[in-house]
Amino acid sequence: MAAPGQTDAPLTAAQRGKIRRLSQPAELSPDEEGGELNIVPFLDIVVNILIFVLATVAVTFTATIDTAPPASGGTGTRSQVTEKSLNLTVFIVNDGFSIKASGGSVAPGCSGLGSGITIPLRGGRYDYDALTACAKKLKDSSPDFKEENNVYLAPNPGTDYQTIVSVMDSLRNTAAGDPLFTDVNFKVSK
Repeated sequence: MAAPGQTDAPLTAAQRGKIRRLSQPAELSPDEEGGELNIVPFLDIVVNILIFVLATVAVTFTATIDTAPPASGGTGTRSQVTEKSLNLTVFIVNDGFSIKASGGSVAPGCSGLGSGITIPLRGGRYDYDALTACAKKLKDSSPDFKEENNVYLAPNPGTDYQTIVSVMDSLRNTAAGDPLFTDVNFKVSK
């Protein structure tokens, strides 16, 4: 109800807006906020760092293969080796596997000494089963080789990564899961 002498005129939009602005509490300055700290940006940074660390750790575990890199340079004079050792070296060439042991190159079919490709490609693919069988046959050829765990791998330049990993797997265990040569080392062919 209007006071005497006043009329009930409706408010304009500008007047309503001014009343709304003045009726809302003023924004507090940073020193008047009562000590509250806005931690939302800090939590965003922590969550992003956690996601990055978890993603990086998963990639590291997937890419790890235990091997030894090839030695660089000569070591000078050779020391005399008193024990009889196999010193098995597998060369991955374009035509198959060429295998060398301490007695010399292994003949085709893994049957004694000879030259050339020991295990040729079969159907255009490397024969990993024959490589495992040949490595087992060479290791079982003498009781002196039973404790030997080192094998050297010399891939040709351009050999794909999957072939190298498959050869390493073929030399580490037999098909039955028995260990053959657990320490695979890389060698540079000369």
